[in-house]
Amino acid sequence: MLDDNAAYAALQSRDARFDGQLFVGVTSTGVYCRPVCRVRTPLQRNCRFFASAAQAEAARFRPCLKCRPEVAPGQRLAWSVMDASRTLARQASAWLDTQASLPDGPHVAQLAQRLGISDRHLRRIFQAEHGVTPLQYLQTRRLLLAKQLLTDTDLCVTDVALASGFGSLRRFHAAFAEHYRLQPTELRRQRPIVPEPQGPALRLAYRPPHDPPALWAFLAQRAIPGVEAPAPEGWRRSLQWPHPTQDGRWLSGWLAVRFDAPHARVELQLSPSLVAASGTLLPAVRRWLDLDAQPEQVDARLKDLPHPGMRLPGALDPFELAVRAVLGQQVTVAAARTLATRLVDAYGEPVDSPWPEVRRCFPRPEHLAEAPPDALGRLGLVRQRVGAIGALARAWPALSPLLQAPAPGSPSDPLPAAVQALQALPGIGPWTAHYIAMRALGWPDAFPPGDVAVLKALTQRLGRPCSVREAEQLAEAWRPWRAYAVVRLWASLSPTPPHSPLS
Repeated sequence: MLDDNAAYAALQSRDARFDGQLFVGVTSTGVYCRPVCRVRTPLQRNCRFFASAAQAEAARFRPCLKCRPEVAPGQRLAWSVMDASRTLARQASAWLDTQASLPDGPHVAQLAQRLGISDRHLRRIFQAEHGVTPLQYLQTRRLLLAKQLLTDTDLCVTDVALASGFGSLRRFHAAFAEHYRLQPTELRRQRPIVPEPQGPALRLAYRPPHDPPALWAFLAQRAIPGVEAPAPEGWRRSLQWPHPTQDGRWLSGWLAVRFDAPHARVELQLSPSLVAASGTLLPAVRRWLDLDAQPEQVDARLKDLPHPGMRLPGALDPFELAVRAVLGQQVTVAAARTLATRLVDAYGEPVDSPWPEVRRCFPRPEHLAEAPPDALGRLGLVRQRVGAIGALARAWPALSPLLQAPAPGSPSDPLPAAVQALQALPGIGPWTAHYIAMRALGWPDAFPPGDVAVLKALTQRLGRPCSVREAEQLAEAWRPWRAYAVVRLWASLSPTPPHSPLS
């Protein structure tokens, strides 16, 4: 956390690099803002600075209705063996972010068990890192999500309460009135009416610089026809998503994202069928587009590599990404896309969308778990891939929780537990496991060993052949952002830099 003078200087300059890492509470109004808020800068003597929205709300400040702290970017988790307690505390907050909207809510005991520490130790390190208790942090995440849904969607108040993780309407009203000193319906009446062509758009901020054309070019090269397609300044795709309040039920629909570069934000539109899952979808979209990255830290470590500002392309559906990684083993990107298209045509369910190019969903795990091996073989899959996909689909109920948020085992073993679990399955080796961790998990230090494209890019840069061992040695200097180095090296092999997602 900056000292007060440096924090006030960041506020005066409206420095977007501190967005999501710094909040200012104004004692004369009782409101807290992001450092990029466009209102008149308050006097320094009236400012109190906080490292998180939860700290500001614990100090009895309520969120600004103009800059909207609920849309601020979060922080990318990077493992550090030098400060394991701090890393564990940030892992805990990252997991709470993904679980806050679930109806029963995450319990401190569950979280401590997931991290391999005691409840008491978790509370101690969480308070030291975040300045609030886990329960206070969780309450803030739920209230901010509710505020965003009230502002950006037309969900009724009851549905907002359930979608943001409150077990009852009465509890929601009580928490909202206590913390924000107004009723949910009052906030909705105050929101600006901005017509959208296909319904309200949820807004998600990021820290510039960002290179959307490079992101879209990466996704377009791998796009599955019928499932996803580029759009002007954005992307469209289908999606099946588990219902947050009803076990076993899946929601089918579509989403569209568009970058609003002048305001450093993304506008997300969801089909009406998916709005009820906004609470769990928003963290997934942030990870997919890497909106929580801190580019100045990444660029400083990778200053010798091309494509500064390029983000780490994630994945909305971890299972889809895992299957596509298996299909991409030892074949070209184009061949993997062809196999994925056949799989979708054979086992994907149809979906209604506003666009003819988005018409089917990727198959769910239970559908591929039940698929006869001979039928998969007729799609052009070799026996080893068929076995790997079947094993992955059957193991998915146990694997899925490991891919919800980064959670390494211990300081002596910084790899995500998901990598070890994936490698235990037949047909999934270190390259595939690291690729899945890199994109589905958003793991910033993943480094698929022996990647052919990485070796080719390094050979071009060095002017001589580069071995696997030498590549791993060079990559040590890129920690903890080796995954970013991988995508930049891949991008360096493109003949010309992309200028449009439609090109």
